[in-house]
Amino acid sequence: MSLLEKHYTQEHTIYRQSIKKFFEKEVTPHVEEWEKAGVVPRETWKKFGDQGFLCPWLPEEHGGVGADFLFSLIAIEEIAATGCSGFAFPLHSDIVVPYINSYGAEEQKKRWLPGCVTGDYITAVAMTEPGTGSDLSAIRTTAVRDGDHYIINGQKTFISNGLLCNLIVVAAQTNPKADPPYTGISLIVVESDTPGFERGKKLHKVGLLSQDTAEMAFVDCRVPVGNLLGKEGHGFYYLMEKLQQERIISAMMSQVSAEEALKVTIDYTKSREAFGRPISKFQYIAFEMAKIATEVEIGRTFLESLVIDHMEGKEIVKKASMAKYWIAEMLNSMVGRCVQFHGGYGYMEEYPISRIFRDARVQTIYAGTSEIMLLIISRYMGL
Repeated sequence: MSLLEKHYTQEHTIYRQSIKKFFEKEVTPHVEEWEKAGVVPRETWKKFGDQGFLCPWLPEEHGGVGADFLFSLIAIEEIAATGCSGFAFPLHSDIVVPYINSYGAEEQKKRWLPGCVTGDYITAVAMTEPGTGSDLSAIRTTAVRDGDHYIINGQKTFISNGLLCNLIVVAAQTNPKADPPYTGISLIVVESDTPGFERGKKLHKVGLLSQDTAEMAFVDCRVPVGNLLGKEGHGFYYLMEKLQQERIISAMMSQVSAEEALKVTIDYTKSREAFGRPISKFQYIAFEMAKIATEVEIGRTFLESLVIDHMEGKEIVKKASMAKYWIAEMLNSMVGRCVQFHGGYGYMEEYPISRIFRDARVQTIYAGTSEIMLLIISRYMGL
């Protein structure tokens, strides 16, 4: 029995059926078009929001239905079957919007959260800079107080939802002289129509082709002080507090990709014949597939245990880091073998395994590299 099985209710079943039907109608038929365009249309986000699929965990007073974390897992599981890796609604719903909900003032929540549910607002988080990746304390973007405004100057890069977003949570130094530097970081919400906000070029990636990723610039961007999230100088702590969920979401995405890779490879090896029989009957391939299936099953069991702990409010930063590290590395290891078992067809765009292969590579990099995960784990071990 799955660890989560006893946690599923009829509401979860209905939600899965509804979101599956939406993806079959509104996503799957358009994947090839979106991959070429490099973006998922805003209209699709709006339709998704109109169906109640964005931020369902928010309370009713802010537009949600108070759903639990399992709804997020269900949505990520079902999008995997479409072959579309670029519809970055988990980033919006489960990574960015929680910053506003957790640290925003009531006026901010009333102003922004209902639009995040309907899809009128699409969010992004701007942390990474051209010279700053894992070391957030080294960010150079500044937000200098000028009366009732902050004047933001700086550049950001690798921003997912960078072309579509109209609400950005920006990490900036409000006290560049802070010692240590991370105590000067604050989170400020910038609306895309703010003068001084500029979208940079669209970035061309190896994978996740339909996910719009772009650069951003802030040039004397005047933002009201009322757009500050929480307290000034607490931004780094807020980012750290939310990384547990971000890494669980990232682990979820790696896990469902691994499961989909396993599924399509089993199907292929059963149907592909060589020397008069399906290649799945060759002992080497059968044994390797058994190894892969074992790795995937271990990943699922570990992930589900974390989901339960997270839903119960437990502090599991170390385990979340382990899951993010191990499942992402497992995915990259197994998907290469799955491509190999497809032979030349594994290198062809029309076969799902090729897309899973190229999309998988970034999983060990974004949301914290594997190396950073190992650093966090070792620190929790007292090393």
